Amino acid sequence: MHRSFLLGVLGCVGCAGAGSGSVRPYVAGNSQPRVRPGIDVLLTDSAGLMRHRHVGLVTNQTGVDAEGISDVARLRSAGVHLVALFSPEHGFRGAADPGAAVASSKDSATGLPIYSLYGSSSAPTDEMLRGIDLMLVDLQDAGARYYTYLATTVAVMRAAGKAHLHVVLLDRPNPIGGMVQGNVLDPAFASSIGLLAVPMRHGLTLGELARLARSDLGIDVQLTVIPAKGWHRSASADQTGLPFVAPSPNLPTLESLFHYPGLCLFEGTNLSVGRGSDRSFEQIGAPWLDTTAVLAVLRKTPLPGVRFESVRFTPHRPGDGKYADTTLAGIRLEVTDRSTYDPPAVAVHLLSAIRSLHSDQFGWIPAHFDRLAGGPDLRRQLDLGTAPEVIVKGWRPALDRYMDRRKSVLLYPDGT
Repeated sequence: MHRSFLLGVLGCVGCAGAGSGSVRPYVAGNSQPRVRPGIDVLLTDSAGLMRHRHVGLVTNQTGVDAEGISDVARLRSAGVHLVALFSPEHGFRGAADPGAAVASSKDSATGLPIYSLYGSSSAPTDEMLRGIDLMLVDLQDAGARYYTYLATTVAVMRAAGKAHLHVVLLDRPNPIGGMVQGNVLDPAFASSIGLLAVPMRHGLTLGELARLARSDLGIDVQLTVIPAKGWHRSASADQTGLPFVAPSPNLPTLESLFHYPGLCLFEGTNLSVGRGSDRSFEQIGAPWLDTTAVLAVLRKTPLPGVRFESVRFTPHRPGDGKYADTTLAGIRLEVTDRSTYDPPAVAVHLLSAIRSLHSDQFGWIPAHFDRLAGGPDLRRQLDLGTAPEVIVKGWRPALDRYMDRRKSVLLYPDGT
């Protein structure tokens, strides 16, 4: 038996250790990427997995090799028999608005069907899977619990398991590294924006999340993860030498990805998160926000690794229905030290200060906030006036249990 296939049956090929965005390189002058994404590892080390198979591919604009060439082009040039494409939220090219239903279509370049898994169906149907022997998955996770690509991956795993199809996930680095922060989701509040009992910033790759989902959710499927070769958890996207492709329209930069595990909570309030501006998920705002007063409260508590700035911005076609074409008073965040910045903790401090100073104007979108926060506890604590430091400290026991629970799914080392 081919050695790579044998390892694949065990759940991982080439494990590195136990325990509509444009493509642009992060590391100037580095012609040889230091990290190889799963698509490159598959085609050079484990191509036997696809021999004599009819292959379906779940991907979008993030599915590219180390040179920025699309998975579709690489697989077809390697002689792989691709028969269908599948796309997650935002569509195959990553241009659809957040939450917008995407219709199935046909790829004009190849003539292959593109089955949308974020429209009339959220999982592959029997008809979509007809004639397929193997499902490939290659999506770039954002590093935060709220992202829907894991839910799509799990839906594919479940459908493939029922159809007795092998799922091969082509892994990619976590773009914001392997730090773990925030509260752990209450499984009673699982949803497509929070499927597993993981923290807001989970510190895993999509491949590791898929392995955890198979265990936690009891999914009966043959799953092989092809790890990204050469990645370690202390490395963020701009330290890999790989091209950067924005995972979705409102996360256009690495800066926005670092803030997303915290500022996404404001989606469950009546404040803007900057959708429709040039700094989405780097700023929050509202017409009534007293930024001077809020910043004065924040300065009373050390919040390392981040700088705050009072700004004004105007959302255009924000997509979330908040303050379109209205000039907002805002607070912009800038990461100054990735090693000490805690986005969920900073978000709790911001929420506490704004709710206290603007009790008449501030409002929750309760059901949505609770889905994002992994349950109602955070909202209730803030409503009771619980100090942010107390809230964040209370997350520690569940985080410790999570760190222990995830050990069996880890594929990458912690350091250099």
